[in-house]
Amino acid sequence: MSIGGGQRPAVRVQVDPRALSAVGLTLDDVRTAIGAANVNQAKGGFDGPARASTIDANDELSSPADYENLILAYRSGAPIRLRDVATVVKSAENVRLAAWANRDPAIILNVQRQPGANVIEVVDRVHRLLPALQASLPGAITVVPLTDRTITIRASVEDTQFELLLAVALVVMVVFLFLRSVPATVIPGIAVPLSLVGTFAVMHLAGFSLNNLTLMALTIATGFVVDDAIVMIENVSRHIEAGVPPLEAALKGAGEIGFTIISLTVSLIAVLIPLLFMGDVVGRLFRVFAITLAVSILISAVVSLTLTPMMCARLLRHQPEREQGWFHRASGRVIDGLIARYGVALGWVLDRQRATLAVAGGMLALTVVLYVLIPKGFFPVQDTGAIQGISQAPAAVSFAAMAERQQALARVVLEDPAVESLSSAIGVDGTNATLNSGRFLITLKPKNERSGDAMTVIRRLQPKLAAVPGVELYLQPVQDLTIESTASRTQYQFTVQAVDPQDLSTWVPRLVNRLRSEPRLADVVSDQQDDGLQAYLEIDRDAAARLGVTVAAIDNALYGAFGQRLVSTIFTQSNQYRVVLEARPDQQTGLAALDGLYLTSATGAQVRLGSVVRLQEKNAPLAINHLAQFPAATISFNLAPGASLGQAVNTIERAERELGMPASLRTGFAGAALAFRASLLNTLFLILAAIVAMYIVLGVLYESTIHPLTILSTLPSATVGALIALMIAGSDLGVMGIIGIILLIGIVKKNAIMMIDFALDAERNEGLSPRDAIHQACQLRFRPILMTTLAAMLGALPLMLGTGVGSELRHPLGITMVGGLIFSQVLTLFTTPVVYLAFDRLAARLARRASAATLEPAPAIVQP
Repeated sequence: MSIGGGQRPAVRVQVDPRALSAVGLTLDDVRTAIGAANVNQAKGGFDGPARASTIDANDELSSPADYENLILAYRSGAPIRLRDVATVVKSAENVRLAAWANRDPAIILNVQRQPGANVIEVVDRVHRLLPALQASLPGAITVVPLTDRTITIRASVEDTQFELLLAVALVVMVVFLFLRSVPATVIPGIAVPLSLVGTFAVMHLAGFSLNNLTLMALTIATGFVVDDAIVMIENVSRHIEAGVPPLEAALKGAGEIGFTIISLTVSLIAVLIPLLFMGDVVGRLFRVFAITLAVSILISAVVSLTLTPMMCARLLRHQPEREQGWFHRASGRVIDGLIARYGVALGWVLDRQRATLAVAGGMLALTVVLYVLIPKGFFPVQDTGAIQGISQAPAAVSFAAMAERQQALARVVLEDPAVESLSSAIGVDGTNATLNSGRFLITLKPKNERSGDAMTVIRRLQPKLAAVPGVELYLQPVQDLTIESTASRTQYQFTVQAVDPQDLSTWVPRLVNRLRSEPRLADVVSDQQDDGLQAYLEIDRDAAARLGVTVAAIDNALYGAFGQRLVSTIFTQSNQYRVVLEARPDQQTGLAALDGLYLTSATGAQVRLGSVVRLQEKNAPLAINHLAQFPAATISFNLAPGASLGQAVNTIERAERELGMPASLRTGFAGAALAFRASLLNTLFLILAAIVAMYIVLGVLYESTIHPLTILSTLPSATVGALIALMIAGSDLGVMGIIGIILLIGIVKKNAIMMIDFALDAERNEGLSPRDAIHQACQLRFRPILMTTLAAMLGALPLMLGTGVGSELRHPLGITMVGGLIFSQVLTLFTTPVVYLAFDRLAARLARRASAATLEPAPAIVQP
């Protein structure tokens, strides 16, 4: 799509209506003469330019000079040529479109990829074509890439790739610190890349690409896929350290931990099921994320159950203490000391089970309180290095005045040190609905070359732009993830529909004024523009009939003078150019220009337009927008600093109720605000669905209704930690935070699964009491629990601390996971054993009641 400069060259015939009238001609005569000139010069004769291929180029009018010499008529034997009544110039087909690249006039080509095409590949192909395109153009024309969105996309992908590699390195480091063995570290160092490579293969078969969402899923997956390998390696290492031969230790350890890995994997995939069935646009976006993560987890389980035990048998060896290095011995003493201290602390907690249960219950209540208190949002605002803007001038502004004001805004923007370049455009086209609005696309310098993010630049520019008279510029950062269907002045939209447009004219301004007084909203503006100027021509039909003037003649005169009428076409070997008819520019302003037009009556006499019409200037809407076939107005708004989208939505709904808007008006949010409302309604359902899915899967695996509840008791502490972390970071609870909480549900239950599996095994095979069994299981599993939790946390840490392009989108996900894991790790190590014992007592009590009911004798039947 091209913007600005009328899109292609043309010949413009600018007629002086007064000069035409003086020689007894009208604009319709000029149009007829120009059209007939080309037709009559066609050899063989034909009707219209549709058969222009038969025209001899030497006979056709092909330049302004040719048209200037065109004879329109004869007066007193002398020819009246076109140059006598008009000026013929080379210009653009539509002079009411204009665009600029920085400060220079330009024609801007917007290249957009087709659905399903890879945007980076498309841009690379365009760049390869540019030298050939430049060579085919005159030397005065320069082709310059003005805005390349793939620069930030590439930077964002590279930053995410770095975070992925960093997460892998941190995860492998955790394994080395705890197992203190290079061979033991090599095993997960191979298992993690192998799982990711397998995921790439499935992604390729599914048609997925490497983008922000899939790379984010792979980064999270590094902490997940290593868990299974850690659990397997740690268990096999424990037997080898006890003196068991490597092959026997691998078989024994894999047999002990196999069911645990299956439980971990299946329950974790069950948590992702709600993400796979999320509705609306958000669901379609994150379905790819969930599938990528689920595939990586499934492949890691297969690798951990097959390749990992085999590598353990081959690579791991028992190392006597005298052969161990100082680091090995020192770190071993530290870990053994931690396990011993944990065992003492756990015994102290098990002696105070009621207080611990109260703490667990308090976590559940605190989860509800924090969820109510935390601000709700949608997607975080990203700094992608680009800002889009929409300018708006008064409704009665002329095209020339709008062009001056647009360029004044551009000069202010370009003075900012953070701005690299910009493009701007005005005029009515497929994007701009009215003449008094324009568009900006501002490209910022790379992050390391400017101070402040995109929002900081916007806030810095706003006071300077407000000083430009007669125009306003609304700015917002360009986002990687956007679900807006229309371009609006600000970030969020609220629509008002009515059957009668007059109701919109009455109530929309009242609502806009009310919302502008709200401290949580900023830049509130409506697309309703009812104060435009319009010339009304009321035809005196009696006078027109008396003078022989038809309505069609009036319409043709108006169109010929002011409509940029296409009256002919110039054909060349490689292109075609239009001939445009219009009145002289200085005679296209004011009502006097209308009054000066002359019409041809049925008798051939000249009739002044003012003789048959009454001219009146009135206010009128520049455009009437429609939504679902009804007249509608869109109110756009931004969030004030520190405000959340949830607070803004509540503010608008309250203002609507307080105004008492009539029932004939239909209101609703649109775009991101509408999707936010839908996601807010689905949030609790998604979390509940994840919990129910995991409970069902665990119930089937353990063949119990009690043990899954013990595992699920770890969830409140993780949610509390996530919500507190978001509050400390100043983030609201949006889509990424919700996904982080859902992933936390899958992570933190791993601790409980590892504890309960070994406790149940100790009760069944070693005959230990429930308390002794859970105490022993917690101590045996303390090291793998710490390892898996640290691996998951360090896998999410790069997402939380990332500073690259678009990293703001990933921050809430990393914050929720890191905060939830830290908080839940401290609590679940003590609350889970207590909850396990509480549910064990409950199960025993229920079993005794069921047994007593079974053994109770039946009542005797007395025969009469």
